[in-house]
Amino acid sequence: MLIQISSGQGPAECELAVGLFAKSLQEEFAGLEIKKAVKSRQENCYSSIIFKVTDDKQETEILKLEGTILWICQSPFRPNHKRKNWYIAVSILSEEEIINSDSDYKIEYFHCGGKGGQNVNKVETGVRLIHLPTGITVTATEERTQQANRRIAEKKIQEILKKQQKQLQKNAKRDAWHEHYQLERGNPVRIYEGTNFKLKSAQPTTIPLD
Repeated sequence: MLIQISSGQGPAECELAVGLFAKSLQEEFAGLEIKKAVKSRQENCYSSIIFKVTDDKQETEILKLEGTILWICQSPFRPNHKRKNWYIAVSILSEEEIINSDSDYKIEYFHCGGKGGQNVNKVETGVRLIHLPTGITVTATEERTQQANRRIAEKKIQEILKKQQKQLQKNAKRDAWHEHYQLERGNPVRIYEGTNFKLKSAQPTTIPLD
């Protein structure tokens, strides 16, 4: 499971809140792995951070964090700024499927016509290769031997798998950016206060927007 913390389109204060909340999560849930962190210009500020969660027990608790996080604090960047409520978003992302291109194949051999319209070969030189995890099936009849045609079939499958993997990564990236812009202010699932980012409330609360 992947969890993304995002400042949405918020200012530097929200980006700082992303960094502070990420640090707080790492202290609360040991073993979280950072998959991606997008830094901003200010020190310790991030527009988004994505963690990978591998512990089943942690997943149950982290799922409860999906929603809005509120940080109540005087701006460390703009001391005279009246606003004190800074919102960030927590989203659960579907982890991109990893296609294992090294998995077992099912291999079938069959008779095929020779080059230039020759009669059907007496030996089964045609190769049909089935990638078991995905069901991708290709055939190769270009060459005169099973070994050569198998190499061709394997190359065809590898090319298809690479294209599928790129598409899956593209889809996962698109979904992450979609969540990045879905920040909803109000009704936070957690509230933190002060420069020490102390947890004040862990229950959904209605807070007036400012």
